Amino acid sequence: MSKEKTKGQQLADELFYEAPLAADSAADAFEKANAFCEGYKTFLDEGKTERECTTYAEKMLVEAGYKPFEPGVAYQPGDKIYTVNRAKSILAATIGTKSMAEGMHLNIAHVDAPRLDLKPNPLYQSADLALLQTHYYGGIRKYQWPTLPLALHGVVFKKNGEKVEINIGEKPGDPVFCITDLLPHLGADQNVRKLSEGITGEELNIVVGSLPYEDEEVKDRVKLLTMKLLNDMYGITERDFNRAEIEAVPAQKACDVGFDRGLVGAYGQDDRIDAYPALVAEIETKNPAFTTVCVLTDKEEIGSDGPTGLASMYVFHFMQQLCAAHGVDSVTCFKASKCLSADVTAAYDPTFSSAFEPQNSTYAGKGVALAKYTGSRGKGGANDASAELVSYFTRIFDDAGVVWQLGEMGKVDQGGGGTVAKYVAAHDIDTLDVGVPVLSMHSPFELASKVDIYMAYKAFKAFNEAQE
Repeated sequence: MSKEKTKGQQLADELFYEAPLAADSAADAFEKANAFCEGYKTFLDEGKTERECTTYAEKMLVEAGYKPFEPGVAYQPGDKIYTVNRAKSILAATIGTKSMAEGMHLNIAHVDAPRLDLKPNPLYQSADLALLQTHYYGGIRKYQWPTLPLALHGVVFKKNGEKVEINIGEKPGDPVFCITDLLPHLGADQNVRKLSEGITGEELNIVVGSLPYEDEEVKDRVKLLTMKLLNDMYGITERDFNRAEIEAVPAQKACDVGFDRGLVGAYGQDDRIDAYPALVAEIETKNPAFTTVCVLTDKEEIGSDGPTGLASMYVFHFMQQLCAAHGVDSVTCFKASKCLSADVTAAYDPTFSSAFEPQNSTYAGKGVALAKYTGSRGKGGANDASAELVSYFTRIFDDAGVVWQLGEMGKVDQGGGGTVAKYVAAHDIDTLDVGVPVLSMHSPFELASKVDIYMAYKAFKAFNEAQE
């Protein structure tokens, strides 16, 4: 027989709040999340780069009936359109029943991820090995990249302008590539380096060959055989590396993690973990009240600069062109619009608990995470969403059965991070950060809860379907 609660205990139940586990929100919550994440894992495997994500997203949109955007066309409610920006970012929209003067609903995520880019002149021979020099992209921890099986993805343009697509290391039977590390027996000097300097940028060189070309009179025979194999496969020469974008990424496929299969483990979940749910929510949106816009953008990991990043005007030009075709002032539209800036946050890690403040952290398995502000230390570089905007979104999420949590990224003075939110807010658009909490963020193998991923999808869909 249970003991009756005291008056104080009853009051505590009424006034206090403890975040629930998202898996407890419904009897079939994990079953639905598990099914949803099968498509997500395919998206991760098919999209190891921003170009590949854009290509795969375009395929999904075309199969769902989206048509290429034509500036100047006055679209009808329910029409679905998309446009690709320079092969590295993509926008999709469903026209709403309300006037665009009442605003649009935007879900924006990024599809670039930390990686190793090849240098402009990468191939060299040393100690009878052929190697590729790299320049890391985004905030990696360099010591995590040696001794991993790596794949090469990208494009090369020949002298005549012909484009060649590179993808080696993913298919069964493909060779993979690897960065070496020093054996512990000879690591005395390396062991006294700071962790951040354990592996330097100039030591991230990828072994790609070891056999010599048959002609013993030729210089750099191993490099020559490697170049000949590339020429045989793709018709390229060493000079063509100057016209290339080739990325080295982990060859690991996305997979389930844990005895219970409750987590997804994969490379590039920051931020494809929000991009895929946002894209699926957009595709499933039918006849919304507000015009919905889903953006999968590029360059977030290096500051959103360049014409495919959110610091440029490409998203806002798209919105302006839509408004112009419908006789709506774009300034009026922007002021009335709302945006979810979808990017990951750090999940509380019990192994490294000293970096976190438990009461204001977000946790794997407790739903999609909201962040009123990001930035670092004194909220530097943050978009600080208003209480009114947080209230708006949380009402929508509660009504749709979305399990959500709100917190910060670690201790105040420990560090921090930014998102694209401030670039959207700079155009007078109310913006809130939202995303899936991730363990081992920016590593070659990140972990995230399947139920949190599913809750992100429910959040984007609820926003698309909102009537206010």
